[in-house]
Amino acid sequence: MRKKSATNIFHNIDWITVLLYVLLVIVGWMNIYAAVYNEEHYIITDTSQKYGKQMIWIITAFLIAFIILVIDENFYTAFAYIIYAIFIIAIILVPFFGKEIKGSRSWFRFGDFGIQPAEFMKFATNLALAKFLSIQNIKISDFKNTLITLLFILLPLVIIKVLQNETGLAIVFVAFIFPLYREGLSVNYLLLGLLAIILFILALLINNIFLFVFIAVLCTVAALFIKRNRKNILILASIGLICCSMVKGTSYVYDHMEQHQKVRIDVLLGRGTVDLKKEGYNVNQAKIAIGSGGFFGKGYLQGTQTKYDFVPEQDTDFIFCTVGEEWGFLGSAFVILLQLALILRIIYMSERQRSLFTRIYGYGVASVLFFHLTVNIGMTIGLAPVIGIPLPFFSYGGSSLWSFTILLFIFIKLDSHRLQILR
Repeated sequence: MRKKSATNIFHNIDWITVLLYVLLVIVGWMNIYAAVYNEEHYIITDTSQKYGKQMIWIITAFLIAFIILVIDENFYTAFAYIIYAIFIIAIILVPFFGKEIKGSRSWFRFGDFGIQPAEFMKFATNLALAKFLSIQNIKISDFKNTLITLLFILLPLVIIKVLQNETGLAIVFVAFIFPLYREGLSVNYLLLGLLAIILFILALLINNIFLFVFIAVLCTVAALFIKRNRKNILILASIGLICCSMVKGTSYVYDHMEQHQKVRIDVLLGRGTVDLKKEGYNVNQAKIAIGSGGFFGKGYLQGTQTKYDFVPEQDTDFIFCTVGEEWGFLGSAFVILLQLALILRIIYMSERQRSLFTRIYGYGVASVLFFHLTVNIGMTIGLAPVIGIPLPFFSYGGSSLWSFTILLFIFIKLDSHRLQILR
């Protein structure tokens, strides 16, 4: 059997995807530099500053990417469940042995070095889902298989939310539901989810009594246009009862939320008067920064909102503000298109796979990146609640950069193997 050489390792690698990744990482690094730039510390390689530290994270991320490409592709399929179990244990242990940062105990600290296991749980969950769904004769449409699949997703979601109080990281795991529709999951689950979101919003904006009456009227009108037999009436009554229960449940959940979570929802929905010096400050300053950039932007390193720290977390969760202010609409569009180009490339690569495992994993990668992109930019411009989700390959931080790199390059490695798989 012929041994793999350095040439074989990089054979069939999708270099377009690698190029898009490198572009995003470098452009992100430039924006981190701009976000925390000051005239006293201006050398981009200064490791006492965040941009210098990010340079180290980038170099190590490239090294991790190389290691992933060197490892045999069969490793990821063989050890998918083991990797998932290891990180489940890690996210359970971190609240007890980790360090508390910003009200959340979700980091392992080793001196100045910190790792957030929940970030890596994303690629581990993706591997486990791909492994389970690629087993011969598994049909996602079967209730038992649907339940097991949802357990793979919900287990890390619940642990991260309950034990670590990381709402943003927990919600990201919802993205893994979308690849399931490519594999045959009934669209009814998606419709049910959309209905739940609509009812959640309406329950917060409209008095529950009026909403109950509206649901009753809607069910009555629907009954006029269906074949009225016992089965159909029972189904319609069940739908009405479920809707009313969801409305009541929404009020209960909202009343038992933490105050800062209520505030974020109120700001998003425009409920009541929002104090722009307190709960509405972040989003308002973000809008000002992006709007002030105009069409062409103020110029690189010329952003006043950025330079004078008017925007909180401008190098992490609100990094897109720096793009909007200094690069303007054109620069913002370029960054979004670059992110979308990578996501669309991953989808294209997923569809050309002969391996079911690789296709499912690829759709998982695309879904996670798209979820991060839409929610991060959405919360920056006031269309989504502020839940602390980083912009892929842009936001400052080693854990997020490493996790996105691992997530992506495992897929690149699996894709490079596609021509060797027999039909």
